[in-house]
Amino acid sequence: MIEIKEIIFNSYSGYYNYLKNEILYPGWDNYFYGLIIISLVVWTLEIIFPWREHQKLFRKDFWLDLFYLFFNFFLLNLILLIALSETTAHFFDKLLFSIGLKLEDLKLFDVNELPFYSGLLLFFLVSDFFQWNTHRLLHRVTFLWNFHKIHHSAKEMGFATHMRFHWMEPVLYKSILYIPLALIGGLNAQDVIFVHFFSIIIGHLNHANIGWNYGKLKYIFNNPKMHIWHHTKSIPNKYGVNFGISLSLWDYLFKTDYVPTDGKNNELGFLDDQEVPDNFLGQEVYPLKF
Repeated sequence: MIEIKEIIFNSYSGYYNYLKNEILYPGWDNYFYGLIIISLVVWTLEIIFPWREHQKLFRKDFWLDLFYLFFNFFLLNLILLIALSETTAHFFDKLLFSIGLKLEDLKLFDVNELPFYSGLLLFFLVSDFFQWNTHRLLHRVTFLWNFHKIHHSAKEMGFATHMRFHWMEPVLYKSILYIPLALIGGLNAQDVIFVHFFSIIIGHLNHANIGWNYGKLKYIFNNPKMHIWHHTKSIPNKYGVNFGISLSLWDYLFKTDYVPTDGKNNELGFLDDQEVPDNFLGQEVYPLKF
C-alpha cells in the first residue's frame, strides 16, 4: 500500500513540476505552447476560410470547448491520468511477475531498432489503429456511449470541439493502447512528440469550420468533410460511421466510411441530445446517471 501511495505521490509531483517547467521554460518540444500555437493557427484558418458562413466566430459552446481543450490536455493529467497510468503499469508489472514474466518478455520487437522514420511510422500506425477500434467501442457499447455522448453533444463544430470529451475516454484509450505499445516497445518522449503534434493538428482540422478533404489524400487522412458525417444526427448506421482519428484509411479498409455529400449543412448531434447539460460540471456527471 505504501508503494502505491509513493507511485501516486511521485506521479502528481512529477507532472506538476513538468507542467510548471513547460509554462515557465518553453522549448521546441513544448506541449503547452505547442497546443496554443496549433489552436491559434487552425482558428485563423477557420476565420479566413469559413465553410459554414452563417456560423459565428464565437460559435455556440466556444468557451466551454476551449475550457475542455486545456482541461483534458493538461489538468486531467495532473488530476488523474498520470497517477492512474503509473498505478496501472505497476499492477500489470506485478501480474506479469507473479507468472514469471517481465514486460520485456512480451515485446515482439523494439521500434527503436528500426530506422528512425520507420519506427516513428510504425508507432503512429499501431497507435492510430487501436484508437480507431477504441472509438468504435465507444459507439457500440452502451455504457461507453453514454460517456462519448458528451463529445457528440456539440451542435456547432470548431477546432476546440476536438478536445470536448468526458475524462473517462482517455482512461479507456490509454488502457487499451498500453498492451500493443508494450509489444512493439516505446520511443522516447522527444521522438513521439512529432506524432502527438501531428495528431493534434489533424484532430483540430477534422473538427474545424473548414471545408477541406485533401483531394486524393482523403483516403489516407481523416478530414473535415468526412468527419462532419461522424457528428451528423441522421446517419444510416445506428453505431456511427467514419471512426478515423488521424487516418481515414481504416474506415475505407473496413467499410465504415460514409461521405455521400459534403455535409456542409448537416444537423449535428444525436437523438435526445437535448438531455445533455450545457455546462462542464453537468456534462461530467451526466453519464453517471445511466
